[in-house]
Order: sequence, then structure tokens, then C-alpha cells
Amino acid sequence: MPRLLFTTVIYLLVGFMVVLPPVLVFATALSHGLGTALATLTDPDGLSAIRLTLAVTVMSMLINTIFGTMAAWTLAHFRFPGRNLLVVLIELPLSVSPVVGGLVWLLVFGTQGWWGAALERWSHPIVFAQPGIVLATVFVTFPYITRTLMPMLTHNGREAEEAAVMLGANLWQVLWHVTLPGARLALLSSVLLTTARAMGEFGAVSVVSGHIPGLTETMPLHIETLYNGYQTVAAFTMAALLALMAMGVVLARSLTERRHGQTEERA
Repeated sequence: MPRLLFTTVIYLLVGFMVVLPPVLVFATALSHGLGTALATLTDPDGLSAIRLTLAVTVMSMLINTIFGTMAAWTLAHFRFPGRNLLVVLIELPLSVSPVVGGLVWLLVFGTQGWWGAALERWSHPIVFAQPGIVLATVFVTFPYITRTLMPMLTHNGREAEEAAVMLGANLWQVLWHVTLPGARLALLSSVLLTTARAMGEFGAVSVVSGHIPGLTETMPLHIETLYNGYQTVAAFTMAALLALMAMGVVLARSLTERRHGQTEERA
């Protein structure tokens, strides 16, 4: 009896909190028909928001993959003064509001900030431009790859890497042929998680973007603009597209983990 009760409560909670919101989003987006919903996506500002979101997501994912992997490898294999502080700093974006990260970039690169005026004079603005959006997105998504890879690299140990070094491999050969293959599932899973998180970032991007339609509005920001302008169908259509993109990434992550599990069972 308790098992049935708890199972029922869990299903009801998941259905209400997880399943119902996307269903309502898609239902509202299609309330005037599929043609009307698709037509709202051809708006120039909407297309610009989609392109900017994809570009920022790809750039953030690449930056975090490179530097997050380096950070995870260093923290997993070495002990040095300040290591614990470095781990805390890496995890900081998980514990503070993304708006705080946006405000920090605004303080540093804004017109009234430390370097903002000089960058403006050199015609290389950071905030209220695409570089600021990339920085804000990198900030909020940086911990995912590092924190996912660290336990796997620690578990794998250094024996295989040391053997490769003794056989004459250099650092990059060790990383590419020994370290990363042993942690490929964790790396791929963290990359997909970072991608999904980057696509939906709102708080930090909202602070540094300036909300310039057609230039610095990502899909989440454009959804807010449409909704505030009482363009309900267009707003929910863009939200439905963003949800589909995120669901696709999450599905790819689940399929990857399942396939890896099946491969291990056969082995």
C-alpha cells in the first residue's frame, strides 16, 4: 500500500510540474493552427533570435568543453595550494543567481565599468553586444563539464596516463588517446547538459544584452518581448521551439547513456 501511494504521488507530481507546462505551451502555440504558428517563426526578429541562440550555444559549448576539461583534469590529478578554493569558484555559478554574473560583466565591461569606455573607443563593445552574451552564458554553464568529469577522471586514476608517458606520448597524445576515451560518456553527457542549459539561459543574458531586437535578443529574451507585447501565439510558438530543442538535447543524452549501458552489459 505505501509503495502504491508513493508511486501515485510521484506520478502526479511529475505530471503536474514537468509534463503539464510543456503540454500547455504546445497547445497555446497551436491554438490558431500550425500554419499560423510556423508563420510567426519567419519574423526577422524571431529568425535573428534563433540564429543568435544557436551561435551562442555552440560557442559557449566549445569554450566550456576545452577549458572545463582542462580544469577537471588538473583538479582530478594534482594537489596544490588553493585547490579547494578553485573548486569553490568553479561551483560558484551554481549557487548564485545568474543575474549576479550578468551584473559582474556589466561592472567590468559596461560603459561606466573598468574597461568598457576603452573598448567602446576601440569599437569592440562587450556588453549590449554578442560577446557579452557569450561571456554570460559561459559563466552560468562552466561548472557542468568540470564537475561531471572530475569524479570519472579521479576514478580512472593516472596509471594508464603514466604508462603512456613512459612509452613516449606527449601531453596532448595522452589526453586524446588515453584520458578522454576513458571518460567519453561523462564528457559527452556534460557537453549535452551544457548545451541544453546554454540554450535556455535568461537571467545573465538579460542583464548584458540590452534587449535589442534583431541584434542581441536570444530566444528566451525574444519570448519575453513577444509576451509583453501581447503576441501570445508568437511567444508560445517560440517557447515551443525552444522546448523542442532542449528536449532533443536531453533525449540525445539519455540515448547515449542507454547505449553505453547496453555496450557494457554485452562486454
